[in-house]
Amino acid sequence: MDAGLLIICALTFVIHLIGTLAYSVRIAGTRTRRIALSLSLFNVLILVSRTSNSFQAPLLAKRVEQNIAAGVTGGVADFRWLLAFATAATLIGALLIPTFQRLLSRWVESVGTGRAPIAVLRRVASPAVLAHVREAAALPRWGNIATLRSGRHLPLSVVALNTAAMAVWSVGVFAALYAGYLRPELRVTASQMSAVVNGIATILMFAFIDPYLSLMTDDVAAGKVGESYFRRSVVWLTGSRLVGTVLAQVILVPAALWIVALAEWL
Repeated sequence: MDAGLLIICALTFVIHLIGTLAYSVRIAGTRTRRIALSLSLFNVLILVSRTSNSFQAPLLAKRVEQNIAAGVTGGVADFRWLLAFATAATLIGALLIPTFQRLLSRWVESVGTGRAPIAVLRRVASPAVLAHVREAAALPRWGNIATLRSGRHLPLSVVALNTAAMAVWSVGVFAALYAGYLRPELRVTASQMSAVVNGIATILMFAFIDPYLSLMTDDVAAGKVGESYFRRSVVWLTGSRLVGTVLAQVILVPAALWIVALAEWL
């Protein structure tokens, strides 16, 4: 792996790590009863994710262009590496959820007591924050995993949809750019097809998964649903997200072939 690919892999890692940590925002929101503030503060990390995303695609597109110009064929190994980093980031993010939700809860409570967000950010950047990280550090509890099947949890249809949406979203840009290797003369058209692929994932996430999760979060905050059920549901969603990144390895080539066929039809 060369330095250029390693940089793109690092950006992919950041994108998927922050995406996985988003589940901890819901937990912090229900525990502090400040869901809106939790989501608002998490937007700081969302900006980091979107910045990484804005660099990832152009860098990868340039790499594809340079390889095609140099006569390099194939190139699927690059995308396999990127998806492997996405899976690793999701797994590490899952392990960090308990720690991150505790840190975010403290941040929410600090802002909620009247402190300015800028002052809280200064504290986050200070060396003293390492002590808070050590205090909040915790691995996922085995009890939340051991009771996955014994207790009430998310409907399997929601879990399946989350898996499918994550697989399609993970592979969208990569499949569109890999299609450029398969049909170099149509690579510009194919690269624009990523919006079509990601559009499918967006519909699944925002029309079915996110509303269900938001409703459940509100029910937990209102005391209508127990926190144990909510924690099990987060584990199911995180697990399905991880499976989705693995499934993306399987659908990478078929998705690229579909994009090529669509580009030819246009």
